[in-house]
Order: sequence, then structure tokens, then C-alpha cells
Amino acid sequence: MEYLYAFLGSVIPFLIVLTIIVFVHELGHYLVARWNGIAVETFSIGFGPELAGFNDKNGTRWKISAIPLGGYVKFLGDMNAASVPDFEHQQATIDPKTRSEMFQFKNVWQRISVVMAGPVANIIFTFVILYGLLVGLGRYSLEATIDDVEVGSPAEISGLMADDRVLAVDGYNVRSFSDFQRLIATSPDADVVVRVERAGMPLDVAVRTGEVERTDQFGNTTKIGYLGVVREATQEDVIFVRPGPIEAVFITFEEMVLIVDRSFEFLGRIFVGKDDVDQLGGPVKIAKISGEAASIGIFTLVSLMALLSLNIGIFNLLPIPMLDGGHLVYYIFEVVRGKPLSQKAQEIGFRFGLIFVLSLMVFVTTNDVVSTWFSN
Repeated sequence: MEYLYAFLGSVIPFLIVLTIIVFVHELGHYLVARWNGIAVETFSIGFGPELAGFNDKNGTRWKISAIPLGGYVKFLGDMNAASVPDFEHQQATIDPKTRSEMFQFKNVWQRISVVMAGPVANIIFTFVILYGLLVGLGRYSLEATIDDVEVGSPAEISGLMADDRVLAVDGYNVRSFSDFQRLIATSPDADVVVRVERAGMPLDVAVRTGEVERTDQFGNTTKIGYLGVVREATQEDVIFVRPGPIEAVFITFEEMVLIVDRSFEFLGRIFVGKDDVDQLGGPVKIAKISGEAASIGIFTLVSLMALLSLNIGIFNLLPIPMLDGGHLVYYIFEVVRGKPLSQKAQEIGFRFGLIFVLSLMVFVTTNDVVSTWFSN
């Protein structure tokens, strides 16, 4: 029974988070498609057999499907849920009204806007969540002052000193000591530039961070950056900060840029062998993290949802056929050439894209299962 509760405690938050993110993504595609006069046959949350659904006045079938690991919007004339055009249908005789409502017969800029709408919706959704949490809840802050430096640490070797006040790391503003910790923690074994204020003057210090393993309260072990600085503070040193509406816009935008930057940096370290592939997460790992976030509190789970939404939005823009970014590559070629790529070239691209995406899904899921098995 204990294992059942643990399972449900992970799966239910995961499904809630994933369903909301998928709905936002597909709603972006749907709304922009409708604004461009494109007929939408299906709006599905999940894949496979339909569990429940209804038809709206425009003829779109809104449904929930049995496999809750994604979703899709299927336009009139699409061959499948990945919006691959039905090339044979294009050759058939189509009446003008139907043709005017089909996605593949819209001009290239309309098609680009529809494809971009899904990832953009995820990015906007992330901004709204992070901005709302920042303005609505505020945050507790501790001034980013270094009280001491550990002997022999990367901080001492680089020349950081007690009483330095940290202003920025690699161009990212540091507004609190927790900002400083996070920027260093997400840069293990890396060269960074720390801007400090020393004796009233700004100074850039080149630092090579160390790397240590950290185990959190749930037993998850990760590699993080290490400097070796000490911040001694009392409760009186902690202040509550709620930025104004305009300032919060810039803080939120900078936070999102940092998330994307660190995500690509992480993937780069894995690609060159500096990080283990065990750090990659698929559905199993995301479900586990969702359950852990939910156990901490609703706002932690909402913050995780914002992070995942942003990463899914960016991932979908990668130039891989079957993903939104792959479609965009085709349309960019069309803009440059003045005509679409041949049907054969598109079909070959979609096949390679399908193989890549399925292979990636199998890999991360297998990696999840193996990692979870051996960690237990």
C-alpha cells in the first residue's frame, strides 16, 4: 500500500503538470490556426484511443485520449497527429472552400505563425507563472556579501576576498546571495566571471569553479558547482523583497534566459562527456520530481511546471523534423527558395525525424528506469 501511495503521489502531479503544459502548447497552435481560417479536425490531450470528447460548433473534435504523454492538433488535410501533410490528398481534386481551410495551402508566413504558436505559448505561459509568483509572493533576500573564503578553495585561488559584494556572474545580475549560489551551482567545473564590488569599486574576477556531488532531501544526487565562500547571517539580515511590476518584467525575463542558457550548457556537457547521461530525465524522472515538488508545496509544483513548459517550448523549436522546429526549417527553405521543398525530401525528413524522436524517447525512458532501479 505504501508503494501504491508513493506511485500515485508521483503520477498524479506529473499528469496534472503535463496535461496543462500540453494543453497550453496545443492551444497556441489551435488559436493561431483558427485566426488564419484553418479548419481543425482534432484537438487531443494524449494519444491513442479516445476516452471522452465532444464536437464544437466549428466541427473540431476535442478529446482526451488513453495515453497521457502529449497531445496534438490535427488540421484538415494532415496525414497524422504530427501535422505531416497528406501529400496524396494534395494531388486530389479539392473544392475551393475546402482548399481555403487547409493548412498546407495557406501562405508560408501563415504556416510559420501557426507552427511558432505552440512553443511561443509555452514561453508566454512560463513568463506569466514566474512573473505572477514574483509579484504576488515576493521573495526573501540576503545580501550577496562574502564573509569568508575557505582555504585552498576555488574562491581563494581566484582571488575572491571577504567583504566582496557580488554584483553579477557571467553577466547575470545577482540580487541576493541565493542568486549567487544558484548561478555557481549550475556552473560545475566551469570558467565564470564574477563581478564584485571591492572597496567601493567594481572588479571582475575570473573563477574556475569546482564540482561536488549534492544529495537532496529526496535522495537525488546531482553534480553542482562549488566555490568555497561563506556567508554568515542572522535572521535580521534577511529581508522581504517584492519588486514593482516593471522591475519584475526584467527579472522574470532574465530568469528565463538563465534557464535556457543553463539547459543548453547542461546538454553540451553531456555531449562532450563532462556529465553523465544519468542526469537526463524522461517521463519516469519527471514524474518522480513532480511528486517531490508537490510534497513540498503547490507553489514549488507550479514553479516546476513553468520550468518544464519553457524547456518543452524551446525543445520543440529544435530543427528536427516531426517537431515544430523541423517544420520551420522547411518553411524557411521555402521562403529562401521561393517554393516548397519537394514532397520526397519532406517525407524523408519526417521519417528521419520520427526515428530520432522515438529513439530519444526510448533512450531517456530506459535511462530513467535503469537509474531508478539501481538507485533503489
